[in-house]
Parts: sequence; structure tokens; C-alpha cells
Amino acid sequence: MNWYAIKAIYLSELARTWRTPMQSIASPVLSTSLYFIVFGSAIGSAMVSIDGISYGAFIVPGLIMLMVLTESTSNSSFGIYMPKWSGAIYEILSAPVSAFEIVVGYVGAAATKSLILGVIILLTARLFVDYSIMHPFWMILFLSLTAITFSLLGFIIGVMADGFERLQAIPLMVVTPLAFLGGTFYSISMLPEFWQTVTLFNPVVYLVSGFRWSFYGVADVSIVWSLVMICSFLALFLAIIWWVFRTGYKVKV
Repeated sequence: MNWYAIKAIYLSELARTWRTPMQSIASPVLSTSLYFIVFGSAIGSAMVSIDGISYGAFIVPGLIMLMVLTESTSNSSFGIYMPKWSGAIYEILSAPVSAFEIVVGYVGAAATKSLILGVIILLTARLFVDYSIMHPFWMILFLSLTAITFSLLGFIIGVMADGFERLQAIPLMVVTPLAFLGGTFYSISMLPEFWQTVTLFNPVVYLVSGFRWSFYGVADVSIVWSLVMICSFLALFLAIIWWVFRTGYKVKV
């Protein structure tokens, strides 16, 4: 294992975050804080509780998951796309660095940035709403698995993208809408029966539900199914990346 190469890629990607703190940290934290102010404090104070949880506290896990999903995907896709765009990817591929080490470096940095952002948002939420964490171990596990899984998805998007427009297309047109419709702001039990069934086809539902369960012990779907789904996505994305490097598709051609 070439730890020096992994460390170099990892630190290089993290350094990009510290060079743009307003875009990387301040902007998503400010956006999420506005959600807490509007939905948590203003509108939430006039709404009934959900499963015995105040509305402001109910949306905390969903908003953290929403930000981790989108930031993991965009950070990782941009990180691997830039060397492709500049041509530096060929220097990386010709260096004594394996595909596994490249993935660990880029995905590890993207996941780390998302986790840091998730913790900051969690601490910021305390300023606006009162929440509790019933299962801290499971909260960390769900947050970490989600950050890694969607960083892998972002890596795939970055490799496949042919331009900056396509780089943003899937995060903006697929990931974000799925997150908004995945129970971020509501429980799927509040929907009509038909739409409850439709919503179960949204994979983000299982992530938000499992993460919310770690906070309050209530969930829309079984905690086992939440774990199965996130582990399935992790395995699927790893298999796709393995195929990409094995064939060189969109990497060497």
C-alpha cells in the first residue's frame, strides 16, 4: 500500500477546502441555518409534533443528511474531474499508484469534508432547536456510510462527466430532488397510501429514516432495511468504480 500517495492526494483535496472556506464551509452552513430558522423556528413553532417530536427537532437529521448527500457528491465529482479536465490524470495514472489508492485518496477527502460539515451543521442546529441523540454510535455509522457512499457516487460522476454542465446535472437534477422527497421535511406516514408506496422506491428515504432513528428512535422503515440499502449502494458504487479502472472507460480513453 502506497500510503505516501494516498496522503498526498488526500491532503491536496482537503487543502482545496481550506483555500475556499466561504464556498466550502460557510455557504452550506448558512443555507442550512436558514432552513432551521424558517422551518424549525418560524413555521415549526406553529405545527403539530410528529411522532411526539417537535417539527424543528424532527427536520434536524433530514437537513444534515440532505447537506451530506449533496456535498459528498459534488466534492468528490469535482475533485476527480479537475485532473481529468487539466490532463493531470495521466500523470496520476502513470505514477506508481494503484486505482484503489487513488479512490481512497479522493473519496476519503470528500467524505472527510462532508463529515466535518455535518458536525458543524449539527452543532449549529443547537442554536435554533432542541434535539436529542438516542443512539450516537448509529448516528456516526449512518453519517459515515452515507458520506463514503455518496462520495463514491460523486467519483463515478466526475469520471463519466464530459463537461462542467454534466458534472452538475446529476447532483442538481437527481440527488437533490430525491433528498427533498426522501422525508427530509416530513414523515412518509403523512402521505396518502399510494404516495407512501411510491416513496419507498426513493433510496434516500431509507438513509434519512435510519439517520432519524439514531436521533429519536422512530423511523419510517425498518432500521435493518436502512442498513441493507446503504450497504447495497456502497457495494454497487465500488463495483462500478472497479469496472471503470479495469476497462479504463472514461479514464484512459
